[in-house]
Amino acid sequence: QLRCLLRMVTLQGIPEDWDSYPKDLLLFLSPSAYAATGSCTQYFRNIGNANVDVLPRESPERKKLLLEALACLGIPGTQINEENAKILGQLVCDLGGEYIRTSGGILLKHLSQCGSFLPDQEEAIRDVLSSGNTTFGPPAAWSAFTLRELSGLIPVLDHSILQQIPK
Repeated sequence: QLRCLLRMVTLQGIPEDWDSYPKDLLLFLSPSAYAATGSCTQYFRNIGNANVDVLPRESPERKKLLLEALACLGIPGTQINEENAKILGQLVCDLGGEYIRTSGGILLKHLSQCGSFLPDQEEAIRDVLSSGNTTFGPPAAWSAFTLRELSGLIPVLDHSILQQIPK
């Protein structure tokens, strides 16, 4: 339906008021088509607020979106800063374990909004949390507030982390 709507909307050319359209529609528009009316950063900020689950996880379209977003934001390696994590929005959920490890605790709050994780993402999240090198500190210092902040990541925690958390 969104692909069909996109065809109808772009029949007379690319509209200049893309920001007034549903964000999910932008998932089917190429960044270069959007660039005529705005920056690639704005495009990916809008994509980050869209429901990326409209595209199947691991689909070529979704992988391409992430690669284009990383290129647009000028991220040369695997470290994501807070500003870029905010722009990526829901695309953070598609970052691989290497990005999660390299970026450390910066991605944890963003990742806690994801619905599910791939095995390498889960392992990377556990590694980062176990290290204690986050704003949350080591699991032995966590409080109820910390667990609320990390609520979306609780299913990822393994026995070794859970046993360290104070009762």
